[in-house]
Amino acid sequence: MAQHEEDHSYHPKDAISGALKATVLTGSAGLFASAVQNTLTKRNVGPLGVFMRSGGTIGIFAAMGGTYEFVKTASANLREKEDPYNVALGGFFSGTLLGLRVRTFPAVLGYGIALSTAMTAFEYTGGSLFGYKKNTEVDEFDRRQQLRTNYRTPAEQTFAELGEGRGIYGPNYEERRRERLKEAYGIEVPTSPVPAS
Repeated sequence: MAQHEEDHSYHPKDAISGALKATVLTGSAGLFASAVQNTLTKRNVGPLGVFMRSGGTIGIFAAMGGTYEFVKTASANLREKEDPYNVALGGFFSGTLLGLRVRTFPAVLGYGIALSTAMTAFEYTGGSLFGYKKNTEVDEFDRRQQLRTNYRTPAEQTFAELGEGRGIYGPNYEERRRERLKEAYGIEVPTSPVPAS
């Protein structure tokens, strides 16, 4: 039976291409957010208000998404590792862009650290709001084969390893217990339980 060899070395990714895709994606989310802001204004600003009045939202969304993806991918390429530290760096730099709108140094650091912490925690716990992803390093076929061959332990083996008691009782336990009590203490245990009075 031949074993297949997997290549676990890091393969560099294109940081600029990923950043452009993320910029377009988050820029569209910013356009949607800007449109919502535009519809919620008290004055009638017209359809161009999406770009004129609340267009900064589009820019900050696009810049944050592109920066996050670029820094994350560039960090992974430089370190030649795919781990949560790359996400922490990307989250920090994109968070600092959000802090630049406030124009104070504590806000820049605070927003950077807050977004970095949130993104790192999200990545470290599986990167999904719907439960932890399966381990990508384990081959799915091998995992299923292992599940198929993982049979339940026979009851006799469990009794031999753990002993009886604590809720684990084998067949004919009551008879063996009666015999042990009779040999050890000379007490005859009744075969049927005593009726409650």
